[in-house]
Amino acid sequence: MSVSLKNFVIFVTDLAKAKSFYVDLLGLPVAGQSEMLIEFFPGTTTTMGVSLALHDDVRSLVGRHTGITLKVDNIVDVCETLKNGGVHFVEPLESSPWGKMAVVQDFDGNMIAMVDR
Repeated sequence: MSVSLKNFVIFVTDLAKAKSFYVDLLGLPVAGQSEMLIEFFPGTTTTMGVSLALHDDVRSLVGRHTGITLKVDNIVDVCETLKNGGVHFVEPLESSPWGKMAVVQDFDGNMIAMVDR
């Protein structure tokens, strides 16, 4: 048997606001979009999506720590863009022996970590 990861999804309440965060501010490349989902990272075997939380059982998944960490080039510049865009930093950009890291919230409160290594 062969098992691989196809995608993972972050649930949101407003797809337009999610697009402004993930595309306009964070700069994620869009692989596709529908009325209910935006998928990121074209050309990769594993994608990330943001999807409208349309059902009661997934609404409870909006606004939580996702456990997702993104590797970000030019993390200082990205954090500055996010700050200027009104993004809330749960943990501000800090340097450590293993690199730089920040934790931000999208406009629904979903938390995402960013690292430079």
